[in-house]
Amino acid sequence: MSEVLIVIGLIAVATIFGSMVFFSCVVAPLVFIKLDGPTAGNFIRNIFPWYYLLIGGFSLFAAVVFPFHQPLEGLMMAAVFFGAFISRQVLMPRLNTHRDEELQGSSEAKRKFTLLHRCSVLINAVQILICLIVLIRLSIT
Repeated sequence: MSEVLIVIGLIAVATIFGSMVFFSCVVAPLVFIKLDGPTAGNFIRNIFPWYYLLIGGFSLFAAVVFPFHQPLEGLMMAAVFFGAFISRQVLMPRLNTHRDEELQGSSEAKRKFTLLHRCSVLINAVQILICLIVLIRLSIT
């Protein structure tokens, strides 16, 4: 039974990793290339809550499944969950507020948006790296 749970957890991590890489490398760039600015911004604003929900749900599942036989991987996936939670519940609302203020002409809001956006990109990159490390570690054990 434990092997089955590890395999299901591994599938969850692979799903997160694939989804994050696809979104970051394909979806987001195409949205801003193919759609006008306001439409692209609205689309991204509406897809991100679901993006973080997917990452959070699958990473929480993996974080709960792994600790029994893969404690380090469980901790790593808990970190991915925490990053998704912070991004969705804390950063995203602030990013949206600052972006709206920036569009109204606030240079201070632009500075804050840029800083928070860099923070969210860093969190996303670290989450992708953690998932890759977990996939590699589980594939060699």
